[in-house]
Amino acid sequence: MSRLAPAHDAPAPAPRGRRRRAVVAGSATVALAAGALVAPMLTSTAAAAPDFNYAEALQKSMFFYEAQRSGDLPASNRVSWRGDSGLADGSDVGKDLTGGWYDAGDHVKFGLPMAFTSTMLAWGALESPAGYTKAGQLDEIKDNLRWVNDYFVKAHTAPNELYVQVGNGTDDHKWWGPAEVMTMPRPAYKITAACPGSDAAGETAASLAAASIVFKTDDPTYSAKLLTHAKQLYSFADTYRGKYSDCVTDAASYYKSWSGYQDELVWGAYWLYKATGDASYLAKAEKEYDGLGVENQTTTRSYKWTVAWDDKSYAAYALLAMETGKQKYVDDANRWLDYWTVGVNGAKVNYSPGGQAVLDTWGSLRYAANTSFVALVYSDWITDATRKARYHDFGVRQINYALGDNPRKSSYVVGFGANPPQNPHHRTAHGSWLDSLTNPVKTRHTLYGALVGGPGTANDAYTDDRGDYVANEVATDYNAGFTSALARLVEEYGGTPLASFPTAEAPDGDQFFVEAKLNQPQTGTFTEVKAIIRNQSAFPARSLTSAKLRYWFTLDPDEQASNIKVTTNYTECGTNPPSVVAAGGSLYYAEIDCTGRNIYPGGQSQHRAEIQFRVAGGTTWNAANDPSFAGLASGTADPVKTKAITLYEGGTLIWGTEPGDVVGPDPDTTAPSVPGTPVASSVTGTSATLSWTPSTDTGGSGLAGYEVYRVQGTTATRVATTTTPSYALTGLTPDTAYTYAVAAKDTAGNVSARSTAVTFRTTGVIVDPGPDTTAPTVPTAVTAAGVTATGATLSWTASSDPTNGQDHVSGVAGYDIGRVSGTATTVVGSSTGPTHALTGLTASTAYQYAVRAKDGAGNVSAWSAPVSFTTTNGTTTPPPSSCSVKYTANTWGSGFTGAVRLTNTGTSALSSWTLAFAMPAGQTVTQGWSATWSQTGTAVTAKNAAWNGPLAAGSSIEVGFNGTLTGTHVAPTAFTVNGAACTVG
Repeated sequence: MSRLAPAHDAPAPAPRGRRRRAVVAGSATVALAAGALVAPMLTSTAAAAPDFNYAEALQKSMFFYEAQRSGDLPASNRVSWRGDSGLADGSDVGKDLTGGWYDAGDHVKFGLPMAFTSTMLAWGALESPAGYTKAGQLDEIKDNLRWVNDYFVKAHTAPNELYVQVGNGTDDHKWWGPAEVMTMPRPAYKITAACPGSDAAGETAASLAAASIVFKTDDPTYSAKLLTHAKQLYSFADTYRGKYSDCVTDAASYYKSWSGYQDELVWGAYWLYKATGDASYLAKAEKEYDGLGVENQTTTRSYKWTVAWDDKSYAAYALLAMETGKQKYVDDANRWLDYWTVGVNGAKVNYSPGGQAVLDTWGSLRYAANTSFVALVYSDWITDATRKARYHDFGVRQINYALGDNPRKSSYVVGFGANPPQNPHHRTAHGSWLDSLTNPVKTRHTLYGALVGGPGTANDAYTDDRGDYVANEVATDYNAGFTSALARLVEEYGGTPLASFPTAEAPDGDQFFVEAKLNQPQTGTFTEVKAIIRNQSAFPARSLTSAKLRYWFTLDPDEQASNIKVTTNYTECGTNPPSVVAAGGSLYYAEIDCTGRNIYPGGQSQHRAEIQFRVAGGTTWNAANDPSFAGLASGTADPVKTKAITLYEGGTLIWGTEPGDVVGPDPDTTAPSVPGTPVASSVTGTSATLSWTPSTDTGGSGLAGYEVYRVQGTTATRVATTTTPSYALTGLTPDTAYTYAVAAKDTAGNVSARSTAVTFRTTGVIVDPGPDTTAPTVPTAVTAAGVTATGATLSWTASSDPTNGQDHVSGVAGYDIGRVSGTATTVVGSSTGPTHALTGLTASTAYQYAVRAKDGAGNVSAWSAPVSFTTTNGTTTPPPSSCSVKYTANTWGSGFTGAVRLTNTGTSALSSWTLAFAMPAGQTVTQGWSATWSQTGTAVTAKNAAWNGPLAAGSSIEVGFNGTLTGTHVAPTAFTVNGAACTVG
């Protein structure tokens, strides 16, 4: 059986990729959850000293995921050069969509690859807890999984609503700068029942379900929360089918759902089975498995690609083989892994002379690493000694290649091993303040643990060039299988994490500074200065929104302070008037206030602010004794850095040295006022919102925020910080009294006394309800629609699972579909949602069907009232011009991907369809999906798959293929369906 045990005592079992081609810009082994990893590790070779320190590589990969975080970073943030970012995400739609991971070296949050990454990481955590424990990274993997799944919970804003992207790809990619200072709009995109995305919803369900297993023992309440969202999302994916990139069209240029959603329906159902132990989910996974893609002109499951963000079919082969032991799954898994190792029927993945398995140009190391992880897991299970050794050694070899066992003797992991990459294609790690890919030349931060794309072809060649995004892009999904494979190798071979990792990076120079020069030579009545404020911050990057510049001077004995005037003849700081301030004795300063101007490290103009100002006296003026005058050049000389002109953000000095005898404002030692008594609102069984009257700060440094304390007796424990006078509490226990108080803090570090505390009680009563013995309600309003000669779709009003007041409510788990014949009703299918597609019916035949509901405890409702219908006679070929076709293609080098959207524009349904067209010379179909593809000469045909044959009037289906070409791609010009010509457009 699989090393991933189900969540209950189950009966013993019987003995595609990231194609962004069109885009340019009490024991040593700690169980993570009840039932996880109950079988011993099986390996084809004895443990030995590793070729590399796998524990260090795993430790640094955990760091990489922390570096990718978006949102309000916790106090435990270990990446010293990262700060809060994306804090307004979701505000355009009135939702809190902060958190999650930035996808790659950009700042878009793409939900589909993010969820795939999370699922793969959770799988690795469940497979190799001992590896994480040995590497000292068990807390880190859980922290990373909690961070990203917290975001998915936020993004799941209603049962049939999921936000799947934040940020516009085009707008984001136009700018090259650090995440902390982004200013472009970041729109949020969602899928709904009206415009669904079964792929994104199914993958997110898989992530939440897998993570729920990880947290089941440590935090059962959190685990249950994740599982609830997972169930809802899977039902959404299954009930309302469609590709998310058809709805979120911005995603289509970056993460188009090329393979469709069938793989996510299998993948999501499998992980829900593991999380719940509900056999209906396993049955669902096996049922949907039969709709997975096949190789061209065969009935053989696809095996010439691999598991990646777009296609999880290949992982499903292995998971279902290990779970059930059924030969068809074993054969599919073996065939796929044989293609990656020894070849199948003379075909084999490309290998470089140095031993890298190279599937595709973009992210070649990622594909090999993903395959390696599954190969290692599968090799632990399989009993075939030859294949066990073959797959195990393949996994070790490919991971070692990435770590440095290659002809270059170089690591492909940033900050690890020999000669690692120095210039990953990553905006925040680069740290440019000029919106420039090339300036500065040196990358300012070490993005430890990031796996780069690697060689683009099977030749072991690589150039460490930030501008080469194919070879040097990094991404969360690149590290997914790689990280899980590392944990597996630590479990087998060991390793030692670095004791003092990470250490905070020291700034690489002045982050904020002032440059200045004299605009004209000194005269007897004034000093005129050109000053430039510069923000080159990256440790972390930050914006200056309240900058103030001070020019210090001495009041001459014969001069009156009232005669001193400061004026600006050019300023990029708006209309704030300059002022003259006495600093004690004869010392004064002219203050230029740039409050309201955002000076941030985001471009040539954005990172600087220039001010030309004049400080003038009466009849006499001697600048020689003015502190800020020293060292200023004049004439044609360039402005130079000067610490004698000081710079502040608010009241905090961030550049320069104040004159030694300044007796101006004392350091801020005054705490802010005490906040008002918190008020608890929106109280539920597990959450509440606190709000209070804001504090004021009179000490001069400015209010920084608030500290939230939980009060228990005489003990007050700080549980959170916030910059606003409100805070949302989560993770509370039902029917429990809580007491909270808040304190204010200023930027100088002064903290007020705590406010008067508020006490409230969460709702709900915790009782032991006993077992669920109450059946769900009977489904109602059963209807049949889309009736064809061979099929129909049943739908009904969903059931509820009531309680009799004494028992536990286990929830509706699914439905049985029964065919009614006389007084007998025979179960012929099942569904997790209120709809079911009937197939394999006979033309011109009367049918009756009924539905019954079942809950998680096994209680079954009575059968519904039956629905009757008669299938059509099978004459469904549309007349000429009753179909339309839209063809699109993406090309790269000598290859291309074609997509065909077929619409039935007639008035009658199609029971099956065959698409035909002539492919221009020099173009050949190599692999397709969502249909059975064949090509003879230039004639191409695509016949419907079993699951998408019926096509109702007005409905559309999208199919696609990969192909090779010679020269320039030419689109087909004419298409037919079932022999009838279609309109093209």
